[in-house]
Formats: sequence, C-alpha cells, structure tokens
Amino acid sequence: MELFQYPYMQRALIAALVIGLAAPALGIYLVQRRLTLIGDGIGHVALTGVGAGLLLNRSPVLVAVIVATIGAVTIEVVRSRGRTSGDLALALLFYGGIAGGVLLVGLSDATSANLNAYLFGSLTTISPADLITIAVLGAAILVAMIALRPALFAVSHDEEYARVSGLPVRTLNLLIAVTTAVTVTIAMRAVGVLLISALMVVPVAAAQQVTRGFRSTMTAAMALGFFAAGSGVWVAATADTAPGASVVLVAIASFLVVAVAGGIWRALRRRVTPSSVPAPEPHEVVLR
Repeated sequence: MELFQYPYMQRALIAALVIGLAAPALGIYLVQRRLTLIGDGIGHVALTGVGAGLLLNRSPVLVAVIVATIGAVTIEVVRSRGRTSGDLALALLFYGGIAGGVLLVGLSDATSANLNAYLFGSLTTISPADLITIAVLGAAILVAMIALRPALFAVSHDEEYARVSGLPVRTLNLLIAVTTAVTVTIAMRAVGVLLISALMVVPVAAAQQVTRGFRSTMTAAMALGFFAAGSGVWVAATADTAPGASVVLVAIASFLVVAVAGGIWRALRRRVTPSSVPAPEPHEVVLR
C-alpha cells in the first residue's frame, strides 16, 4: 500500500475506479442490444485516431475521440437504415480500424512503447490533465446512462415498441454510439483499446448470474466493475504486472466466482422448491 502514497498511483487508482463504474453502466445496454463486441470495433477505430494524432503531432486521445465518434455514428446510421447487418458493420469496424491504425502508426515516428500504452493501457503515466478529462467524461457517461435508463432500456429491448411509444429512437441510438466511443477513448490509458470491451461486458455478464431486474443488474455490474478496477490496480502495484490486464483478469475471476456461487445457490433452491413450481431463471433481465 506504500505505492499509493505517490501521486501517479493515486491518479491511476482514481482513473481506474471512474472507468470501472462508467464502462459497465454503458455495457449493460450493449449486452441488451447483443452488441457486446462493438467496444472492440470502436477500439480499433480509435487506434486509427491514435495513429493520426501521432502522425500529425496532435493529441492522440483527442484525435481518437473525434475519429471514434465519427466511426460509431456512421455505423449506427448504416445499421439503422438496414443497408447492412450489425455483424457486417462490426466487421468493417474491426478490419478498417486496425488497418488504418497500423498504416498511420507505421508512417509516424512513434515507438513501440508509445503504441503499447494505447493498446494495453498505461495507468501510471496518466497526467493530472488526463485524470480531469477521464473524471469529467466518465461522470457525464454515468449521469446519462442512469438518468435515461428507462428510455435507453426500451430502445435496447425493443426498438419498434419504443418508436410506437413516442421515444426519439434515433437520438437515443446515437447517444449510445457516441458514449461508447467516448468510453473507449477515455479508457485507452487505463486498460487499452484491446481490453476495454471486456470491462464493459464481463461485469454485466457476472451480474446477470445473480440478479433479475434491469436496475439491480446495472447496480451489481457497476459494483463489480468498481471492485475489479480497484483490485486490478492493487494487484498490478503489488505484483508489478500490467494494470489493464490485471483489471480484466480480476473481472473475469469475479465472473467465475459469481457464476459458480450462483449455480450452487440455484441448485440449493431447486431442492427446496416444489417440483410443480419451476425455479425462476436469474439471468433474465426485465425492467422494474
């Protein structure tokens, strides 16, 4: 714990905790929409932005935010108009993004260390200005995801029903796309563009093992993300491991523990539940 006396470790911990809360709060809508891999796709597009920033001697994070947002909005518009399937749109994100990123990084004078900081994260190099950016944008994502929860759930669960109900479906879909792009880019310095999707999805998958309502699932996922972020930074500090990988591995370990505990609990409940009344499935997510 002595390492956390240093300002750079304090900044690393705070940034990880903010992202640990914000990523699952957004990720639950992506899981509901069956777009669990979109974070990876936008991450590859963000890599193109990083390469462009390095090539033009501009802030890689700022350029990545702009490029990732444009890519996310473009894919959402294409998907909503039905001109291509969601899987094909994600494939375009994957291949086009990583190809553009490799090309632009190769043309720049960036070293492999600079590139690895964005691919796999570099929490210990977060500056005070980076921390302010992460905190402000992370708080904005949290507020939007929680305040608009009923509308966002309706759009994610059934777009046609949401449209008939008078909700601005296109605007809400674009909001999810933009916040996904922003989440990926602010998390680049924490867990890296190749691992951020795991922090969006794994805590949600773990929470679904033991919760039933959408609100309780979202709360549990955020708590698990917060725990994984804090524990991962602590593991990285004490064992001298990569912070981003440590955070993700702690999240996966939490999923395994929760899944096993949930399975044992369901088995015990079936023993005391009358055979004529089937036990409820805890992984079903419904709005309450």
